[in-house]
Amino acid sequence: MQSDIRYVQDNNAKEVTGSSQLAAQVSAPKRLARRSFLRNLGLGAAFLAPGAALLSSSAKALAKNGNEKEKNALTRGDVAILQLLAAAELIETDLWKQYNELGGVNAPDSGYKAGLVILDGDQPQYIADNTDDEISHAAFLNAYLKSKGEQVVDLSHFATLAPSQVSFVPQTGRLTNLKQLTVDTSWWTRYRSIRNPDFGATFANAVPSLHSGQHTAVPRNNAELGDPNNPSDHVKAIAFTAGFHFGFIEQGGTSLYATLAQKVTSLEVLRILLSIGGSEIMHFQTWQDKAGNATPLTDFDPINNSRVTFKDLTTGQPETLQANLIMPEPCEFISPNLPPCAIIRPTGPGQLDARGAINSFIEDGLFRGQSSQFMQLITSLARTADAAEREDGD
Repeated sequence: MQSDIRYVQDNNAKEVTGSSQLAAQVSAPKRLARRSFLRNLGLGAAFLAPGAALLSSSAKALAKNGNEKEKNALTRGDVAILQLLAAAELIETDLWKQYNELGGVNAPDSGYKAGLVILDGDQPQYIADNTDDEISHAAFLNAYLKSKGEQVVDLSHFATLAPSQVSFVPQTGRLTNLKQLTVDTSWWTRYRSIRNPDFGATFANAVPSLHSGQHTAVPRNNAELGDPNNPSDHVKAIAFTAGFHFGFIEQGGTSLYATLAQKVTSLEVLRILLSIGGSEIMHFQTWQDKAGNATPLTDFDPINNSRVTFKDLTTGQPETLQANLIMPEPCEFISPNLPPCAIIRPTGPGQLDARGAINSFIEDGLFRGQSSQFMQLITSLARTADAAEREDGD
């Protein structure tokens, strides 16, 4: 099937090849003075708008000559946060659409879909609903920015990655790569621990082999769809990888919204972040309740040259791995001198703030194959969002 979408960028745009090097592009948090903050916003838009169509030219430029107190105007920090979140929701929309095409309620029956149903009988419906939610988040954030006369976010120029070659999957370019993931499953043990990453705690991976090498979370071709009545261990391994990846993605949004909400100035923008962030929490709670139902197996993937092992997390496990402990364990919060509290974590700077979230996507392999222009754009948006500061007054 022919496609009008090119999957390879021009030769002068370098391809993303090393996740650790890419993550290093997102530097440690720095507080910016207001003037340099605005200058960074302008430079980012100037670099990316012409070729990438990141920000719609139909809206106002970011700089408003200091007229931030005019009626209905947003502060530059609030705009930066909303634009980063719009970009993040577009990225999530892209990956969830891919999962929905292959495993959603309207996807054709397959061994892959049957593998997802092992995790929960309603898994295809949950996938479809999560997809719809992310589409709504991205559309709302951009519509809100436009209603305030601000530039909206458009990443469509970067949708150049090849999709799954399964015959019923639309052969259109994608923003994200679900076929070469290195999935961090430490979120599983983090929420079952009495420790908090905001105090420097680190956590072991629940599925260590997923955090080593590269793994596909979607069937790459018709052969990997499998028998819907008897999925092979290989097909189930792909489905179980997706199940843990669902939780990884949504725990990131859970912390990202809670972290950035502390920086916004407008009460209306705060309402937006708390409301969408609450939806992300509901997504995360759903997926972490399902991932632990993966059945024991070991599979070798000859394409990625990687091996994955899933253990039975439902019985005989310590509390840090026990599948049914899906409520957040009380942990340190604000001060070690205060009593433990059951919370979303992390929510402090330098963890899963804007740069932390983008770093986690990079290390996950989501952007494997993307252009250097895309990486510069998304890390620039993250830096600017993290530089935002809550301002006094309206």
